[in-house]
Amino acid sequence: MARVSVEYKDHIAHVTLTRGDKMNALDEAMIKALLTAGQEVAASDARAVVLLGEGKSFCAGLDMASFAKMAHMDPTEWLMTRSHEDANEMQELALIWRRIPVPVICAIQGAAYGGGLQIALGADIRIAHPEAKLAVMEMKWGIIPDMGGMVLLPKLVRSDVLRLLTYTARPIGAAQAAEWGLVTRLSDDPQTEALALAENIASQSPSAIRAAKRLIDFAETNPRADVLLAESSEQVDLIGKPDQMEVVMAQMQGRKPEFK
Repeated sequence: MARVSVEYKDHIAHVTLTRGDKMNALDEAMIKALLTAGQEVAASDARAVVLLGEGKSFCAGLDMASFAKMAHMDPTEWLMTRSHEDANEMQELALIWRRIPVPVICAIQGAAYGGGLQIALGADIRIAHPEAKLAVMEMKWGIIPDMGGMVLLPKLVRSDVLRLLTYTARPIGAAQAAEWGLVTRLSDDPQTEALALAENIASQSPSAIRAAKRLIDFAETNPRADVLLAESSEQVDLIGKPDQMEVVMAQMQGRKPEFK
């Protein structure tokens, strides 16, 4: 059965985990489907992405059958192989949303545990229901977060918070997650809020939005001088070009811009 659906409407890609009866837990089919969906969206002309989970939870992490399967596999081969640029297949589940060239907004309801949380962390922005629960759950199973979590988490939370979450595996409420930086903001209807935000982003200059995401990603990991140069280079590619000129004309004429 299908594990992920991808739909496009008004320049927005809707990527939905469709295993709601199992809290969208990750099995091999879900892993493959998520990677395929991410690759498809990355190659599309979407201007924003909304990442959703159907049912009561966003994603409860790896399912029990997958844990049992892991016990009979040699982890060296499937974990140490760099199959997706600098990442292995499991790490790419989270990092692919950062590689997508347009903003990704994740709506979180119910549980976002373990691998499910790491997938959500790959999004640019996370909107959570006030009753949602989030957890770096891996220690419960005697393992560590290894789906890109240690690339993403240190940029979002303080070191002591990261250590607390990792060492204890305790779920925290959405309000605490927002205070600590795991969640961008809370909403009683996170899916509607995520879509409204995506619509706002999709109405901006497509080339400027893509440039902004590239620049932010670059700025997070590179020295000051390189970031300053990257700012200038990206701006050179925007000023006076069709998208930017359309924004200016629309502002002057009091209308919404229309991009080709």
